[in-house]
Amino acid sequence: MPKSQFSDSYRLFLGVLIAARKDAGLTQSDLAARIGKKQTFISIIETGVRRVDLLEFVALARAIGAKPEDLFARVLAVLPNNLDIW
Repeated sequence: MPKSQFSDSYRLFLGVLIAARKDAGLTQSDLAARIGKKQTFISIIETGVRRVDLLEFVALARAIGAKPEDLFARVLAVLPNNLDIW
């Protein structure tokens, strides 16, 4: 599997997404089923191989059972002021 090429800030974003899934008591397979994808789709997102776009973020948040704006607020709370984007 390819190595992640994403920034530390993106890893923080993924940490929030993964924590939200786990806090909801969902496995990768559970979440994938809720959005009509295979478990590997969630795995490659969570390992940083594939980036999440805004619409996917909304779909994932809703499938987790979170309001997208609340989950995004959690993301903002952990990100540094100076984002390292690639």
